[in-house]
Amino acid sequence: MGGEGASTVYKGNSAKLMIPAWVMIGIFLLAPVGMMVTYSFLTKEFRGGVIWEFTLAAYDQFFFDRGLFGDEPPSIEWTYIGIFWRSIWQAGLATIACLLIGFPTAWFIATRRPSTRSIWLFLVTIPYWVNLLIRTVSMKFLIRDTGPLNEFLIWTGAISEPISLINTNFAVQLGLFYSYLPFMVLPIYAAVERYDFSLSEAAADLYSNIWTTLWLVILPVVKPGIIAGCILVFVPSLGAFLAPDLLGGAKTFMIGSLIEEQFKGSAGNWPFGAAASTILLSIVMAVLLIYARNHNKGGER
Repeated sequence: MGGEGASTVYKGNSAKLMIPAWVMIGIFLLAPVGMMVTYSFLTKEFRGGVIWEFTLAAYDQFFFDRGLFGDEPPSIEWTYIGIFWRSIWQAGLATIACLLIGFPTAWFIATRRPSTRSIWLFLVTIPYWVNLLIRTVSMKFLIRDTGPLNEFLIWTGAISEPISLINTNFAVQLGLFYSYLPFMVLPIYAAVERYDFSLSEAAADLYSNIWTTLWLVILPVVKPGIIAGCILVFVPSLGAFLAPDLLGGAKTFMIGSLIEEQFKGSAGNWPFGAAASTILLSIVMAVLLIYARNHNKGGER
C-alpha cells in the first residue's frame, strides 16, 4: 500500500509539473496555429487584413485557376504547385549537402580529445551568433559579380570573367546550406559521441573494410542523430524566405517567399498566405507522422 501511495503522489506531482509546459505549448504553438488555420478560411479585406466571413476562396485560389475575372471553367493552378515542388527539392538538396558535410564534421569533432571538443563546437557555432539576415547579406556580397570570390578567382587565373552566381539555384542552395549546417552537425555529434568504438574494432577484426563498417555498423547506431539532423535542416529550409529573396530571383521563388509576400503591405492577401502556410504545415506533419509510424513499427519488430 505504501508503494502504491507513493506512486500515486509521484504521478500527481508530475502532472502538476507539466502544467506550465502545456500552458506554454498552448500559448506559443496551438494558439498561433489555430489562428493561422482560422484566417485561411476568412475573406480578404481590400486594404489588407481579413473580413470575418468564412469561405474556401483562399484554397480555391491555390489549387484552381478560374481566369482573370474568375468566370472561366476551373483548371489546375500549376504555378503554386510548382513553387511548392521547387521548395521541396531545394530543401531536399540543402539537406543532402548538409548531411555530406555535417556527418564528417561531427565525426571529426566527436573523435577529438574531450578537452578540445568544446573548442571545435565553438568554432562551428560562433558564426551563428550573428543575425541570419546579416549573414545572408554578407553571403550575397561575397558571391556577387564584383565580390571577393570572383575577384580572387580572376586574380588566380582560374576564370577570365566573373561568374554570375546571384539569382541562381546554386546561390539559394549555398544560402540554405550555410544557414542550417549546424542543425545537422550538432545532433549527429551527440549520436557519434555516444557510439561505442569497440564495435568498429570488432568489425575490423572480422576483416570488414571501412565502407562496410560505416554502412553496417556505424550508420545504424547513429541513425537517430542523422534523422534528427535531416528534419532540423529540411523543415526550416522548406519555409525559408531570406535566402530565396536575397540570393535568388523570380526563377528561384520558394513557398516561404510566397507566404511572406502575402502579409506585406496593403496589397497582401492574408487568407491566401494563411492557406499556403496551412498546406505547408500539413505536408510537414504528414511526413513526420509517416516517419514516426514506420519508426514505431521498426521498434516493435
